[in-house]
Amino acid sequence: MSDAIKHECGISLIRLLKPLEYYKEKYGTAFYGVNKMYLMMEKQHNRGQDGAGFASIKLDMNPGERYMSRVRSIEQQPIQDIFKQINGRINAAITEDSSLATDVARQKKEIPYIGELLLGHVRYGTFGKNSIESVHPFLRQNNWMHRNLIVAGNFNMTNVDELFGNLVELGQHPKEMADTVTVMEKIGHFLDDAVAKIYKQIKKEGYNKREASPLIAERLKLAKVLRKAAKNWDGGYAMGGLVGHGDAFMLRDPAGIRPSYYYKDDEVVVVASERPAIQTVFNVKYDDVKELDPGHAIIIKKSGAVSFEEILTPTERKACSFERIYFSRGSDKEIYQERKELGKLVFPQILKAVKNDIQNTVFSYIPNTAETSFFGMVKEAQNYLNRKKEKQILNIGASITKEQLHEILEVRPRIEKVAIKDAKLRTFITQDSSRDDLVEHVYDISYGSVNKNDNLVIIDDSIVRGTTLKKSILRMLDRLSPKKIIVVSSAPQIRYPDCYGIDMAKLEDFIAFKAALALHKERGTMNLIEDIYKKCLTQVNSKDKDVVNYVQEVYNPFSPEEISKKIGALLSSEAINAEVEIIYQTIENLHTACPKNLGDWYFTGNYPTPGGNRVVNRAFINFFEGKNERAY
Repeated sequence: MSDAIKHECGISLIRLLKPLEYYKEKYGTAFYGVNKMYLMMEKQHNRGQDGAGFASIKLDMNPGERYMSRVRSIEQQPIQDIFKQINGRINAAITEDSSLATDVARQKKEIPYIGELLLGHVRYGTFGKNSIESVHPFLRQNNWMHRNLIVAGNFNMTNVDELFGNLVELGQHPKEMADTVTVMEKIGHFLDDAVAKIYKQIKKEGYNKREASPLIAERLKLAKVLRKAAKNWDGGYAMGGLVGHGDAFMLRDPAGIRPSYYYKDDEVVVVASERPAIQTVFNVKYDDVKELDPGHAIIIKKSGAVSFEEILTPTERKACSFERIYFSRGSDKEIYQERKELGKLVFPQILKAVKNDIQNTVFSYIPNTAETSFFGMVKEAQNYLNRKKEKQILNIGASITKEQLHEILEVRPRIEKVAIKDAKLRTFITQDSSRDDLVEHVYDISYGSVNKNDNLVIIDDSIVRGTTLKKSILRMLDRLSPKKIIVVSSAPQIRYPDCYGIDMAKLEDFIAFKAALALHKERGTMNLIEDIYKKCLTQVNSKDKDVVNYVQEVYNPFSPEEISKKIGALLSSEAINAEVEIIYQTIENLHTACPKNLGDWYFTGNYPTPGGNRVVNRAFINFFEGKNERAY
């Protein structure tokens, strides 16, 4: 993606089902779980590089022995920093007492981070919030083992104000109005309540306080706690948690907005945001890794028993399509095919734009995530030419000469790596004039790859703000002197903010929104913008279920093609000699390519939860009033 868009989080949960001695004997180290967690987090570092956190719980420790550990980092390479700290502690302990190297029981007792239950998290900082306090996992501590709670999530809640108010009504005093804190305290409240009720019952049965502890762990029903805690959540989430005594869970939202996958055998249970991370780290087949059902939680008891519980009634499945287009790793079997299909399906629009002139068209892509869509686009171009060649050969028939056949077969799509991203160049200067000059040089070009009478088709996975296109890529491509530059987005036009975990919060950032406003100005219909603002204001105090997305009315007067044409005009300039055309994927083709992930609210405005409509209206109010702030 040429525009920098940040995804909030990736999660990894590992539960070792055997004693640590088992892993020492079979794999040569009691640090098996820690090593696997390092790999799981590295394999999901695409989901967050601003901060990382790790937490572990040791089972069956004696009172006075430390059984929970946590480490977090916001260093430049946070995952490496975390495990450098962990390995430092391990190596220091073994260096100080070499007998520790072979004594697994003492390792567990004396060295932090080595446990049976592990939770890892990576994140991007959004809206400038990248302090260590914002990094997961979050910890809720208590002297009762059963009331300790560690939480990490890939999520965003649209109704934080309401959830915060609920906590206040319960008599709590949350330290801040943040969705992570609010969610953790909500779970924590009902966990405390459940533990207190179980203890009261056990006491009636004649057990003393010390005898009650293992019975509480055995009887605690996490599914019941989660049902009460999540009752009013509105958002997209995959929420992972560890309870001090050793229970664990991962909960997915009812619409399946945020992804969650799991794998289980007799040695380990692992849950993660991405399937290929599990496949690679544990060397298992595609079919062995399952998707967690929307609205369900995988619950792992201290005993190691695993169950799947419906926590919230699943709604219509609206899994995030942006996961497939961009955020998730393309090494996933399904995602790889879907991205190729996106490139294939947009080809007819490309053919129209170049007026069927494949011989004078160069095909390329914007590195690096658009490469798979590029393969699909080129394969379809080859299919088109093969059909054309077949027709030519049949028309000539048996009289065809060797020279004619060679001339026909020689025609093939012209493929070049035109754009090269300079990964070492950082646009760290904040002054606009200096920064713009640097942005222009983030990409380099392959000189001589395009002729002056050529069309240049370059595919990107999505065009969000268009900033890098305008200030860098189009200027750079124009130096090659093509006749026409056609920039293709394998995704549809992004028109609406996301509120479920992707950093796209402000309407005025979107080039599609700017294009729609420009069209309204041209046509003298700007009064409609004020009308929409007034409609949005009337719903500020309405219940979420009653709120209508009035922002869709901004786009209703225009066809997608009209908006795409205006985007092309906005991104071009007098300094660019080539004709510029922008092509976007259609919504219909998106659904064809990604049939299991139909969540398309950023393209259509059809939000999967009631809170989404309130968020988009609030974003429009902020835009109209000139407020540079997030809408949720």
